[in-house]
Amino acid sequence: MKEPNLPASLSEAAITSLPDSAYYIPNFITQAEEEVILEKVLINSAPRPTWRHLSHRRLQAYPSTLTPQNTLLAAPLPTWLSDPVITRLLAIPVSNTPEKSHIFSDSPHQAPNHVLVNEYAPGQGIFPHEDGSAYHPVVATVSLGSHIVLDIYAKKPDESGEREEKHRWRILQEPRSLLITTGALYRDHLHGIAETDVDEDLNEKGVVNWDLVGGREDFEDGTKKRETRVSLTFRDVLKVKKLGKGLGFLGK
Repeated sequence: MKEPNLPASLSEAAITSLPDSAYYIPNFITQAEEEVILEKVLINSAPRPTWRHLSHRRLQAYPSTLTPQNTLLAAPLPTWLSDPVITRLLAIPVSNTPEKSHIFSDSPHQAPNHVLVNEYAPGQGIFPHEDGSAYHPVVATVSLGSHIVLDIYAKKPDESGEREEKHRWRILQEPRSLLITTGALYRDHLHGIAETDVDEDLNEKGVVNWDLVGGREDFEDGTKKRETRVSLTFRDVLKVKKLGKGLGFLGK
């Protein structure tokens, strides 16, 4: 079992062929840690949020879903989401400068306060989309159970906000890996997952982070059949409302 071999800074994990900025770290969590989190999500994490079933996937939100006004009701995240993921994430500086600031240093709460858990069965995906203005423009995603390929689309060079028809780049996300997107890549691009059972062109020409992939031997023939994947998406919600005493039961 591969133990985490974390970079000294995120600059060592940068996907340099993408617009500013994306970082990829394979084996960010161990297999044992992955098994614990999957057990909490899928089996015995009661009390837990109920699954919300969408047409092509199902999801949970921790500590809760946002209100219609894109506000998060203040509540702590479960410890099994905070540790090891958030603890480890905040321990990695963006660069080797004296400041040693981490990727969430400039966010309002200086740490993720919200996690979306998405489950994708083989053949399921998600339409190209933006994450929107409810969040600080940093997304940290941990993949569990299976690999996935994330397609990145540029917006058309006009004021429509529409995307180009074909993706420009593809990012391979291995099980237990961490992908961070921020900056212009967050603001000016869309991302999605194709609905397919098998991913192809998994090589140095087909994915932009091939040099950072930790288990290239798993993709030596350039194809890989998908299995069920669970993603953990960590973000900092900008607007947070503290619960009054009369609503305290909502945070329990």
